[in-house]
Amino acid sequence: MVTVVSSRTVRPPLRPRRRIPLTTWDVPMLSANYIQKGHLFHKPTGTLLPTAAHVVDHLAAALADALVHYYPVAGRFVTDQHYGDGEQGDVVVGCSVSIDCDGQGVQVVHAVADDGVTMADVVPPDVDVPPVLQSFFLLDGAINYDGRNHPLLAVQVTDLADGVFVGFSYNHALSDGTAFWGFINAWAEIARARLLGSPREQPLRRPLLDRWSPDGGAAAPVVLPCTELSDLIERTPQTLLRERMLHFSSESLAALKERARQELLATGDAQGAAALTRFQALTSLLWRCITRARRLSPEKETTCRVAINNRGRLRPQLPAEYFGNAISTISTEAVRAPELLERGHGWAAAAVGRAVAAHTDAVIRERVAALTAKPPERDPPAYMMSWHDPCGTLMGSSPRFDMFGCDFGLGKPVAARSGKANKVDGGTSLYPCPDGGGSMDAELTLTPEHMAVLEEDEEFWAAVSPDAPAQVGNV
Repeated sequence: MVTVVSSRTVRPPLRPRRRIPLTTWDVPMLSANYIQKGHLFHKPTGTLLPTAAHVVDHLAAALADALVHYYPVAGRFVTDQHYGDGEQGDVVVGCSVSIDCDGQGVQVVHAVADDGVTMADVVPPDVDVPPVLQSFFLLDGAINYDGRNHPLLAVQVTDLADGVFVGFSYNHALSDGTAFWGFINAWAEIARARLLGSPREQPLRRPLLDRWSPDGGAAAPVVLPCTELSDLIERTPQTLLRERMLHFSSESLAALKERARQELLATGDAQGAAALTRFQALTSLLWRCITRARRLSPEKETTCRVAINNRGRLRPQLPAEYFGNAISTISTEAVRAPELLERGHGWAAAAVGRAVAAHTDAVIRERVAALTAKPPERDPPAYMMSWHDPCGTLMGSSPRFDMFGCDFGLGKPVAARSGKANKVDGGTSLYPCPDGGGSMDAELTLTPEHMAVLEEDEEFWAAVSPDAPAQVGNV
């Protein structure tokens, strides 16, 4: 689907030569796939970036500057063995992983889409996400543990007939989405300032690279009880899924929230009604309608799991600039599938709210302490496919991420899309909308069978708004 024109390795001008240990929140990511996110841009006009090759040169030069501050992104993972006393002398008792920040580099590839692929082909309205997108990302199928040999970031700049797609393949064990988008926006700010020949709009908010530890001291690496870390790594084959981008306007989200509020007030749950958010209301709709589409047997139980940011929940809080993983997954209480549907929209929204409210500093520290005291011997809790309950749903990403503020000098992105990594049946990733205004886009993946049933769900499609037309083509 694409033809590679060139490939280069971008390195930071300085090599700090330090190691940063992967800790409690980082290690569970090792079996997950790389994050694959990308932006669609109009093809630049004018003389500053006359060709796609100039765009690639521009992005690579700005990336080198960004890596001065975000130098772990240019590193590689290294595994250390830990020894203890045995009858025959020292024996290996465990392994740990660190980021070797020696400037090994980021891969940047320039590619051209075959057969005159246009922007409209990449973001067609009201249909499945087109397969062509998968060819716009590097390191397809790589898991984060492969960061020992692969770059922790690989960028593909794909030239389209009337636009440019910039795809980022980013190691999730390096950091979570909050830190990832902070890095992308810092890179974009540097690129924009370089192109315009002007100072940056504001001083760069430098990342906090030291990993968090419960006692506030230096973080120690997580030592996993195995002689070879590969013994704990799982590679799960990808299943056949359909994927759709769904638009929910601010008015639709407000109506979902109000419907849930009225249902809760009718049952006497004034506290739940007062605490409702639009996120809870949308999550309730997805959880219930996906469960209905699966036509589960009456005895089957279902839960809704949500990826949640720990930064603001810790005491003291972690700063927004914390560069690493600081997320957990939380879960609603389990409920039998028929009961979930019978209890209604309001109850499901409140159940999500209870799970969020219960995730306090004390709970976070209890989880960390449990994993520190007894690291998992098999299948560490991770964002990997094996633990996903085929009867449950999963909400990831966040509409709070600044996905559309990152102007590299190409103008603001027209659309944000992802590759096929880390997709599960019943998984949803939330995006802000390019025009803001409180709307959200939901990237939903289901098996073909389940998606076909969902497409006949009247309640669901009554809440889905017509796609805001993407401003594609030449401007």
